[in-house]
Amino acid sequence: MKEFLVYTGLRIGLFVGAFCVVAGVWLLVADTVDVLWVIVIAFLISGVASYVLLERQRSAFAARVEGRAERISRKYEEMRSKEDGEG
Repeated sequence: MKEFLVYTGLRIGLFVGAFCVVAGVWLLVADTVDVLWVIVIAFLISGVASYVLLERQRSAFAARVEGRAERISRKYEEMRSKEDGEG
């Protein structure tokens, strides 16, 4: 759960930072800000940035999920083999 919260928090932080930068640049260039375009551009920038910058956090999160899935699968197989042995 910790890895998920860290990764999600960093993704949100990257989006907010990208939004502020894009909105600031947009204000320097134009008189008004088109918020929808700023959101789209900030989303794309933060997505690319998170792919490059957050690889370690994403790997830690994936390893945690994979480990949990393996434990659940192992328990399921143990329960299944017990049922097969009893029947």
